[in-house]
Amino acid sequence: MTADLADLGAFEARARMERGEMRAADFIEAQLGRIAAKDPAIEAFAFFDPALPRAAAKNCDDYRTSGRPIGALHGLSVGLKDIIDTADMPTENGTPIDAGRRPGKDAVIVRRLREAGAVLMGKTVTTELAYAHPGKTRNPHDPNRTPGGSSSGSAAAVAAGMVSFAIGTQTFGSVIRPASFCGVVGFKPTHGLVPRTGVRLLAGPLDTVGVFARSVTDAAMIADVLAGHDPGDADTRLMPPPRLLDIARTDPPVRPDIAFVKSPVWDQAEPETQEGFRELVEALGERCAEVTLPEVFGEWLGAHRSLMQAGMARNLSPYYQKSKDRLSPAMRAIIEDGLKVSAVDYLTALDWRESLNNGLEQLFERYDAIVTPAAPGEAPRGLDSTGNPVFNGLWTLCGVPAITVPLLTGSNGLPVGVQLVGRRGEDARLLRTARWLVSEIEKVL
Repeated sequence: MTADLADLGAFEARARMERGEMRAADFIEAQLGRIAAKDPAIEAFAFFDPALPRAAAKNCDDYRTSGRPIGALHGLSVGLKDIIDTADMPTENGTPIDAGRRPGKDAVIVRRLREAGAVLMGKTVTTELAYAHPGKTRNPHDPNRTPGGSSSGSAAAVAAGMVSFAIGTQTFGSVIRPASFCGVVGFKPTHGLVPRTGVRLLAGPLDTVGVFARSVTDAAMIADVLAGHDPGDADTRLMPPPRLLDIARTDPPVRPDIAFVKSPVWDQAEPETQEGFRELVEALGERCAEVTLPEVFGEWLGAHRSLMQAGMARNLSPYYQKSKDRLSPAMRAIIEDGLKVSAVDYLTALDWRESLNNGLEQLFERYDAIVTPAAPGEAPRGLDSTGNPVFNGLWTLCGVPAITVPLLTGSNGLPVGVQLVGRRGEDARLLRTARWLVSEIEKVL
């Protein structure tokens, strides 16, 4: 019985607990069993102490018996990327330089998770300082392949059924790409929707907290809890609650119009991916049209590089100054390159971001969402790289919401994600469109 509980989706699991049909302790125990069985081979966790989630699950059950309304994430398990501060667990940022580091308080999003009744399962593996140097995690579908990065452990933990949700971050492609490789839903909200106070930053104009889940509805469920203004993060805004879950669960008022955008890097998609998208577009019919972005979009990489390099040089300089010999060569190189980025180049990159968004605004006047690859193809063989994020950086630079859903399969039978991109600030609409797309494609499969 308990083995089956680990396979429950988050929305259904919470509903059962609310109705009194299942205890949080039983649900968490099933997932602890899944971790014991699978994580020795996958190694998704950087820190894991089963006593902590057991105690949290008991607290959830005790709270429910008091008769008070339960939280939005009552009894549901969450894995946290190990660059997110937690007061009761170490946060080591994927580097030996921070070994044993114990933050004094929780990150803002961790506090919101606890207040919603979530059970924090542990810290998931990140690449070194959330950049490129791989961690120990392996892909649950094939241990000889990368799970992607930098949110590698988060994607793998959800894919293996060890947690209901996981939190990651994206500065280039660190949510969408690993979600694609591991065959789960990955959602990167609009930049600034979710606060980053207490999260290790790389580049402020790019860094975005994202989520991993087993369904679009589940992704909306946890993102709803995380979203909202925080005075400690200047990129967040005062605004009404986004109602992500409520809107994501509704049907679109009319059939969405979808723009198929190959993007300037289409030639880097594997042949099986290109064929899969041709079939997808054909299945969507007349409400999906191929749209070519203006040539100016081909220049996005230089702007992204300037913002990322300069940001990392600024935010990670203490590591470089203190122990640069303990950093990977790739990390040292990007910090050193960032020190050479001029103020003019940095400000020009910010201008580029707004220019590109102006172009996207015109596209979204006509279309509900863009459909485009989440990654070039299946997870690559080998563990020395986390794969190519080239299909993600443009959307991260623009700060628009993006979600990947596992709708395609590669030549080796491994998942390939379909990425949908929405208008800035219209996260709920994007989630609704993604849920619609999944249902439409399932009808023809």
